[in-house]
Amino acid sequence: MPIKKSAKKALRQGLKHAIKNVKIKETIKELIKKSKKLIEAKDQSAADKIKATIKAIDQARQKGILKKNTGSRKKSRLMKKFNLMGK
Repeated sequence: MPIKKSAKKALRQGLKHAIKNVKIKETIKELIKKSKKLIEAKDQSAADKIKATIKAIDQARQKGILKKNTGSRKKSRLMKKFNLMGK
């Protein structure tokens, strides 16, 4: 455990950020799953759900929650499935 006051504060902040980051990652995973289900069902609302998912991924990338390539990979795979839906 930290001894100095600033180290204690840093530990508290780190725990808060970790909890928030996990929550955001879980939200992104749920959005991706829902988007994939809509794509498989060939639902017309899939495009709107994909837009929301991509927006969430981009926001997580900007905040540093997801790495750059990870976000790009997730978006690419999602769009690839969506584009195959039309064929």
